[in-house]
Amino acid sequence: MDLPVDEWKSYLFQKWSLLPKSIQVTISTAETLSDVFLHTSSLLQSEDEMFLKRLSRGYLVGKDPNAPLFYREKGNKKFQEKDYMGATVLYSKGVSHSRPNTEDISLCYANRSAALFHLGQYETCLKDIIRAQMHRYPERLQPKLMLRKADCLVTLGRLQEASETISDLERNLAANPTLAASQFQILQRTLSRLKMKVQEKENLTETFPEALTKAFEDMDLREENEQISSASSSVSLCTDPLKGRCLIATKDILPGELLVKENAFVSVLNPGEMPPLCHGLESKWDTRVTNGDLYCHRCLKHTLAPVPCDGCSYAKYCSQECMQQAWDLYHSVECSLGGLLLTLGVFCHVALRSTLLARFEDVDNVIRKLCGEISNKDICLPESKNLMQTLSDDLGGESEENGETVETPIPGCDINGKYENNYNAVFNLLPHTENHSPEHKFLCALSVSALCRQLEAASLQTLTTGLKSSPPKAAVAPALCQELHIWGVAMLRHVLQLQCNAQAVTTIQQTGSNDNVVTNSRQVRLATGIFPVVSLLNHSCSPNTSVSFRSTVASIRASEQIGKGQEILHCYGPHESRMGVAERQQKLRSQYFFDCNCPACQNEKHRPAAGPRWEAFCCNRCRALMQGADVLSCDNTSCTEAVSRDHLVARLRDLQQQVGKARKLLRNGKLGDWQKAATHLQKSLQVVKVRHGPSSVEMGHELFKLAQIFFNGFAIPEALSTIQEAEKVLLVHYGPRHDGIQELQKMKSYLLDLPPIPAGPSV
Repeated sequence: MDLPVDEWKSYLFQKWSLLPKSIQVTISTAETLSDVFLHTSSLLQSEDEMFLKRLSRGYLVGKDPNAPLFYREKGNKKFQEKDYMGATVLYSKGVSHSRPNTEDISLCYANRSAALFHLGQYETCLKDIIRAQMHRYPERLQPKLMLRKADCLVTLGRLQEASETISDLERNLAANPTLAASQFQILQRTLSRLKMKVQEKENLTETFPEALTKAFEDMDLREENEQISSASSSVSLCTDPLKGRCLIATKDILPGELLVKENAFVSVLNPGEMPPLCHGLESKWDTRVTNGDLYCHRCLKHTLAPVPCDGCSYAKYCSQECMQQAWDLYHSVECSLGGLLLTLGVFCHVALRSTLLARFEDVDNVIRKLCGEISNKDICLPESKNLMQTLSDDLGGESEENGETVETPIPGCDINGKYENNYNAVFNLLPHTENHSPEHKFLCALSVSALCRQLEAASLQTLTTGLKSSPPKAAVAPALCQELHIWGVAMLRHVLQLQCNAQAVTTIQQTGSNDNVVTNSRQVRLATGIFPVVSLLNHSCSPNTSVSFRSTVASIRASEQIGKGQEILHCYGPHESRMGVAERQQKLRSQYFFDCNCPACQNEKHRPAAGPRWEAFCCNRCRALMQGADVLSCDNTSCTEAVSRDHLVARLRDLQQQVGKARKLLRNGKLGDWQKAATHLQKSLQVVKVRHGPSSVEMGHELFKLAQIFFNGFAIPEALSTIQEAEKVLLVHYGPRHDGIQELQKMKSYLLDLPPIPAGPSV
C-alpha cells in the first residue's frame, strides 16, 4: 500500500542482488540524495520500464465504454432487492467509466438519483437529477425524472420550485401525445398526496438541531500562535539537543483543550483493496466497495454521489468544485498516471503530489537547496563529514558570522522565524537517509526514476512551470531532463521522509447492518497525509494528547492536564496499553530509528515482571502486580494479599466468556436481549478501564455502546447517566463536532423531551 506492489519490489530487490559489488558500494556510500538518485537512475533499463508498465496495466483506471451498462445492470438488481446503498455504489462505478455528455452517464446519474431518493438523500438526489439532464438524458425518460424531482422538492418543502417542475412536466406531456393519459393521472394523484404531506409537516428540510450549534464554538483555535501556524498560543516551538524540534506548553493546559488544528499540506486517499486484474476477479470490473468509492479524492469528505474525473475512472470527488480544484492543483498531471501510481504505492504518489503543490508557492529557496545539493558535496546529509554542522543547522542554535554570534533559524521556519504549513516546512522534515537500508533506498530511487521517465515521456513540463517566481538563472538546469532530476531528488527525499513523518488519516466506519440496536464500527485508515505542524510532536508510549480527523484536518487535543513547560507528546502507534515495552521498542526502532526513553518505557524496563502489565494479574486490594508461580503474592511489600493462580485463571476465563456473550448479543442486535448485553458489557468495561484507563478513548467507545443499549432498552436513568459519562470522555479526545458526540447529544435531547412516566397505582 505505502510502498510499491510486491511484484515490483521483488523485481527490484533481485536486480539489486545481481548488481556488481562495486555499484552496490557506490550507492550505499553516496553522500547525498542527489548522488543516490543519480547512480540509481542510470541503472533503469527499458526492460525494467516494460515490466512496470505491464504491472500498471493491471489496474483498470481508464474509461471503459462497456463498463457503464455492466454496472447499471448490477445496480438495478441491487435496487430491486431494495439494497439502495449497494445500488448507489454500483451506479457510481458506472458514472466513473462513462464519458461526459453521453447517454451512459446520464442514465447512471438518473438511476443513482432514484436510489438516493429511497435513502432519504433528497438534496443529493436533486443534484444527480440536474447532472443527468446536463449530460443529455433521453427525452423519452424525462417525465419519470421530473416526477422524482418534484417529489424531492415537495418533501423538502420547496413548494414553488415543485409547482414549476410540475408545470414543466404538464407542458411536456401535452406536447407528447404518445404518452398514456394514465401517466398524467398518476402524476396528479402523486402531487395531491405530496401537498397534503407538506401541510401536515410544513418543513422537512434537513437542518441541524439548534441546540447542537452552540457546541461548535471551539471548532477553531481560541487564539492563533504567532510563531506556529495552525497551533494554539498555548504551545511554543523549541529545540532539544537530543530530540530536535518539539512543542512545549507555555501555560497550564486542561484536558480537551485544542492545541493544533491543521489542514494537511498534502494527502492521498488510500485506495483500499484494489487488486490488479490478474488476481482472478469474477469479471474485469470490480463490484466491491473501496474507500475510493465513498470518499472525495481531494478533501476526503464522505460522499454517496461522487463526481468522477472526465479523463479517468479512478479519481472521484464530492463536487464539481473539488474536481476542478484537484485538476488545477495536481490531477491534470496525475490523470494519465493512475495505474503507475497505484503500482508504485501511496508514498510515491504523496511525493509526486507534494512537488506538484510546490509549484504554487515561492520555492526559490528550495530550488537553491536542491541545486546546491546536486552540485555541492558539502551540502550533504547527516552521514557525511559535516555531521556536526548539519545537526546544528537541523536543531537550531548559534553560529558565528564576522565575529558575531548569529542564531541559526529552526529548520522549516521562514526568515522571520515563523513555522508555517507550506512546502518549506515539508522539505525540512528529516528523511533519515543514513538509517534506511541500501536496498530500500535503491527501491525508492528507482521507483521515483521510473516515474520521472513517464513524466518526461508524456512531456509533462507542468512539473517545472507555473512557479510564482522563477528560480535564479544560475541555479536552473537548462534541459527538461535536468529539471526533472532536481524534482526527482525532491521526490526521493519525500518518499524517505514519509516512513517517519507520514500521518495515517483515519475515520470511523460503521460495520454490519443498520438495523442493529448498537452501532458496530471500526477505525480504518482513510488516507496518508503530511501535516508539518503535527510532525513537530515527539513520541511517547503514554502520550498527553489525542488526535482526530475530520476530512483533511487533524485536531490535536490535550488528553490530560499538561503543566507549563511540559512537552506536548503524541503516540506514533506503539502505545503502552496495546504493546509490551520490548515490542514497542522494536517497532519504534525499525520504523522511526530511535530508542524510546519515555516514562512508560523506563518504568516497564525496571519492572521485574515479564511481559505486558495486562498479561499479569494485579492485586485486588492495592492494584499492584502479583508475582509467583502456583501461588501469586502481591509485589507491594506492605500488602499481604496472596491467591492461587488457578483461581485467577478461572475467573479470567469466566470474564472472557461473558465479554464474548456481550459482543454476540451486540452483533445480533436483538432488543429483547438488551439487559443481558448491558450486564456483560458493564463487565467488559472493567477490563477496558484497567488496561486503557478510565479516561481513555477506548473507554469512551465502550461507554458509547452501553449508552446505545440503555437508550434502545428505554432504560432512561441509566441511559442519561451513561451518555453523560461517554460525553465527558469523548469530548476530551474528539471535541464537540465528532459524530459520536452528536449522536449522544441527540439521544440525550430525545430522552429529556419525553413526558414524565406516570407513577403506578399505590398499593
